[in-house]
Amino acid sequence: MNKETSFLETKLKTTTTVFVVFVALTILSTSILRSASIKYSYTPMVLSESSENTEKNSQSEINYVLAYPGKVGPDSPLWYFKAARDRVWSIFTFDEGKKAELNLLFADKRLVSSAVLFQENKPDLGMTTLLKAEKYLEVSSNYANSEEMYMKLALASLKHKEIVETQILPIAPEDLRPQIIKTMDITNNVYEKSKVYLLTNGLIPPQNPSE
Repeated sequence: MNKETSFLETKLKTTTTVFVVFVALTILSTSILRSASIKYSYTPMVLSESSENTEKNSQSEINYVLAYPGKVGPDSPLWYFKAARDRVWSIFTFDEGKKAELNLLFADKRLVSSAVLFQENKPDLGMTTLLKAEKYLEVSSNYANSEEMYMKLALASLKHKEIVETQILPIAPEDLRPQIIKTMDITNNVYEKSKVYLLTNGLIPPQNPSE
């Protein structure tokens, strides 16, 4: 009886593992088939009712529109499969330029998801997602190898900072604010790295509004 039970448990674990891998590969294949190259699906992002005030201050906004994060967020039971797909996709992307683009896409989507989570009163998960967003931004900068990509990273890092300062920090719990500000060190470093590269190559980087 024990042997039969052990056999059934082993079979169940194997079946579950195969199913998880199959789903992850299916999602990855679907993503790759949809576009042979990485394409940004930009959409205007409205995170709160304060957007009207933000529009009034459009002169200070960064001209960079974040990608739509999709319907499956970090608080969804399906998030595990989406995150697994992203990891597999990144692993099997060998071109450094495309790898930089891909990680920037992941960073942007997670930033939007983080802001939504904070709005939905899920600050702990929002904080974790924000940290992942900025880590992806940092990874993207490590693979950047062109003037175009560094210009995009400079804009993206400024946009990330803007969203955090105007959409996340004002509604974040007091105890999480020091962590959020600390996370922005990553964002600032990406901007400075991009700025130095652009200046070195005779290009004018986007202006940091806080400077």
